[in-house]
Amino acid sequence: MATMTAREFNRDVSAAKREANSGPVVITDRGEPAYVLLSIYEYHRMGERGASLVDRLSMDDDLDIEFEPARIELAVPEL
Repeated sequence: MATMTAREFNRDVSAAKREANSGPVVITDRGEPAYVLLSIYEYHRMGERGASLVDRLSMDDDLDIEFEPARIELAVPEL
């Protein structure tokens, strides 16, 4: 997956579009991922899977997952 800064993107949109033909392009803002540029083909392909993002993230499949969160003890400093 290609990455470019917002400044690079603004300077050379054509390069970003060329990269997006090969795969998603992550555009960073102040060093953090902020946007993703996709080709229209990839965008449509993602939507063809039939389920919405909420449906994909929900876990209504009666999965039996054991999860034991780690205990964290925090002490509040006295003033």
